[in-house]
Amino acid sequence: MRFAAVGLLNTALGYTIILAALAIGCGDIVSNILGYAGGLMLGFVLNSRWTFSDAARLRKGTLLRYGLSFAIAYGANLAVVFTALSIGLTNNPWVHLAGICVYSVLFYLASSRFVFVPAPLRNNSDDTAF
Repeated sequence: MRFAAVGLLNTALGYTIILAALAIGCGDIVSNILGYAGGLMLGFVLNSRWTFSDAARLRKGTLLRYGLSFAIAYGANLAVVFTALSIGLTNNPWVHLAGICVYSVLFYLASSRFVFVPAPLRNNSDDTAF
């Protein structure tokens, strides 16, 4: 539920930025990049401190794993956008919403199983921040 709440905040922020950028003529790709950039840091802070409740003891490499997970999920999102563009769907808010759904599922799975591993599964020697 916490990841969903953070996701709703990120989605609201990112989608608002995407729609605003589309409205002023930035195009699909630039609008998409701006929208996701807007939520990336907010997501890390909220997910690390609240969603997965372990901010005080982040494991080594958490930021790297977060970035890698973002890159993979964002790549899947871009695949949705590029596919839509290739069939002639341009400046379409629904395309970006579909990409957000794909991104959200992949990023949740990566966050819960790779980035923010629960404390009981950790090795005590690997409890330093970032």
